[in-house]
Amino acid sequence: MAPSIFSPIFTCTIFYFFLIILLLTQTKQASCSCFKSIIGFGDSIADTGNLQHLYQSDPPLFFQVPPYGETFFHRPTGRCSDGRLIIDFIAEYLGLPLVPPFYGGKNLSGGSSVNFAAASANALPDSFFISKGIQVRNANISLSDQLRWFKELFLPKFYRKHSDRKRFMEASLVIVGEIGGNDYNHALLDGESMESVETFLPLVVGVITSTINELTKLGAVTLLVPGNFPIGCSATYLTQFKSSNQNDYDPKTGCINWLNEFATRHNNLLQSELNRIQKENPTTKIIYADYYNAAMRFYRSPLEFGFTKGGLATCCGGCGPYNVDPLLRGNQACENPSEYVGWDGLHLTEAAYKVVAMGLIKESYTIPRINCSWVLSSVNLSDQ
Repeated sequence: MAPSIFSPIFTCTIFYFFLIILLLTQTKQASCSCFKSIIGFGDSIADTGNLQHLYQSDPPLFFQVPPYGETFFHRPTGRCSDGRLIIDFIAEYLGLPLVPPFYGGKNLSGGSSVNFAAASANALPDSFFISKGIQVRNANISLSDQLRWFKELFLPKFYRKHSDRKRFMEASLVIVGEIGGNDYNHALLDGESMESVETFLPLVVGVITSTINELTKLGAVTLLVPGNFPIGCSATYLTQFKSSNQNDYDPKTGCINWLNEFATRHNNLLQSELNRIQKENPTTKIIYADYYNAAMRFYRSPLEFGFTKGGLATCCGGCGPYNVDPLLRGNQACENPSEYVGWDGLHLTEAAYKVVAMGLIKESYTIPRINCSWVLSSVNLSDQ
């Protein structure tokens, strides 16, 4: 005998049916699968292979040889880590393929993700550093160069029609950075005074914001803009700026206070400018990615995140209290990178990048939170 529509069995069946539908809908929304592609710009924090194709050298660049890439890819891929980067984890969360580099990327086509980030890239142009006598590590890869690759090489090849370009830009998550860190790294590590580097701040942030403005003119709807990491926790900085004055260090983390205060000033200025641009472009969604505080969690409490070797020592290094090789040759890798935050002194392990990425995706380290309705209200994705 079939249950009556008023019976408890029938009522419970209907209830669980709608509950399952609701959960499936929420899961789909939570994964933010509405983005169809990612467009990336930045430096070694986001480079998925551009620099290794732009600069072929003998001997190879430090990140072109093992143990780089050993954890996930089991081979060097041009990433400055043992495995995936933040941009890789974001792509995975969105249900997208890992973002290929523009140079050397295979099967690039209309609608596909593309990454223009290049290791050692500055925000400011090469001419700025040359005028100050600061060494430019690799020429013609600054943020303005990357934007030029996008505008003059990528878009004309795959998007000749304005309508196609508009749909592509509206359905893409555009990640601008992290960028600017090398503007400070190259100067400070080359011996430039902090007083001098302090004057770079408005110039660096100005280049980032002008790039965002240009991308919005090209049709970008959703832009994710990361701030700087707590550079005072970097093993390379800790080694170069070692001090006998304990007041220079944060007693809770061992990081250098004045360097982290500088990174905070960069981030505050960047957020202020992003807020200004957002007010001027109310239909564009500009999201600040708080790399600084997402990372500070594992410097303050490394064991909480599984980093049993602490927050400051590096896996792939040389000697000294922080296991740093100043040449980043990376020929002495640790047995288990996931126990470490630092990979080679300037870059983090895949495990650390994953913590930062999950902080952006699933926690409160973006301002505002990513919301798929922004994209869905702008473009009919079924048309693509």
